[in-house]
Amino acid sequence: MLTHIANGDSRLSYWSRVREFAVPPSMIETATARRALGDWAGACAAAGVDVDLNPRTVTHDYGQDVAARLRDDLRHLAPDLLRWHMPRIAPDGLLRPGLTITLARYEAAGRDGPYPVHLVVRTPPAWADAGQRIGLALWDGSRGEVDGCRHPRPRPSRRFRFDLHRHLWDARRAGELRIRSGAEAPSAAEPSVRDPELSGLVPLERGCAVDRWAEEAGIVLRAEGRSDGAVLVRFGARRRLVLHVAPGAEADGVGHGPPGPRLAGVNGDDRACSSLPVLPDAATWVLPDLELIRAGAIEADRLHPLVASALVPDHVPSASARAPERAGQPRLVDCRGVQHRIGLVDGVLAPLDHDPAELRREELLVALTGTPLPCLQAIDEAHRRPDCLSGVRERLDHGDIAGALSVVEGLLGPDALLREGALRDELEEAARRRITYGLYRSGLTGPGPRRIRLSDRRRPSRELRSRNATFF
Repeated sequence: MLTHIANGDSRLSYWSRVREFAVPPSMIETATARRALGDWAGACAAAGVDVDLNPRTVTHDYGQDVAARLRDDLRHLAPDLLRWHMPRIAPDGLLRPGLTITLARYEAAGRDGPYPVHLVVRTPPAWADAGQRIGLALWDGSRGEVDGCRHPRPRPSRRFRFDLHRHLWDARRAGELRIRSGAEAPSAAEPSVRDPELSGLVPLERGCAVDRWAEEAGIVLRAEGRSDGAVLVRFGARRRLVLHVAPGAEADGVGHGPPGPRLAGVNGDDRACSSLPVLPDAATWVLPDLELIRAGAIEADRLHPLVASALVPDHVPSASARAPERAGQPRLVDCRGVQHRIGLVDGVLAPLDHDPAELRREELLVALTGTPLPCLQAIDEAHRRPDCLSGVRERLDHGDIAGALSVVEGLLGPDALLREGALRDELEEAARRRITYGLYRSGLTGPGPRRIRLSDRRRPSRELRSRNATFF
């Protein structure tokens, strides 16, 4: 019990940090404004989504029907909402690397019959994840992969798929989130499923959306053209279950509900399940925002507006709730027993209570290896290792370059010259990693012949984390 409580607290703390830094309010506001004007490409640019498809060539390649459906989906794509719901990994809450996720599926007519065409989003591999950017492309099922695709896993993932959860990216259907997340049903403190063969309960990981599994498994089976059968559920550290779903029952095998699919059996030892349809990850786990709201760990104003309107229908957005704090305000420093102020003067952080002659003498004293005034020490510390360094680092990790620079400029001033120290190292490293991402996008680095191989990676354990360390 204590372990579950500790894990629950860690999960809430983790997602609270993700919601604070991963999708900044400025990104949401800009992307929403451009989408409202019909500028879907501009909305993607504002949300850090690289468009790797050309809608003008789709008609020639796949026909008018596919082109019309694609254009309609792109007009209603909310890329900021998509980024909000993308799979993430612990401990930093960064995008799960190396994924190809289906957003929508189309049927194109070919010589040998219809074949699938997928609208997909891709996350770069861990070594090229600077900026946390996402790629939007088409995957042609007749060829198996996109021509010239440099992605390590170009085929759509069976576990991570949004075509059955369009409310996670389609602005027209964002309101379905309340029902599909199970917000109207009570949460299970100790999630478990009953195994009819063993006449007992199979314990599950905390956060499993077990009350929704039967209905969501039915959706997966119907997408495969079936009304019943088995569905694979992957959860926890290499744990999985095979759920046998039967139609037309009055109970779902977990609790009572309306007529619909039910869990007819559970098999946790079946090894021959590679060909089974997989319950999408978005249906396996309780929506993180719902957990945060229920625990009182987040206010509705901190959620994405489309998410907040779905989970808290009676919520009235506050205009000042997400407004940034005023930057550049003077700060107090205990300088030789007196409270002095330091603040921005002509775009540079400077002491406000010392005259220029005194400052020149102190600068000469520092040049001769003397001890400077506490005000000057505070300014030097702000340049090298400020109190906001952790926040700047998290913004840089999540790709919020503008937000990180805004924090630095609010602290040091827009005309400040950074001194040697941790802050400058973080900004320089972020710039180098953006170059690496550009090389990856151009195909000039990474696995393969005639490509630059990077031997110096900032986070050598990140790829290992992407496989093992996750709250899902």
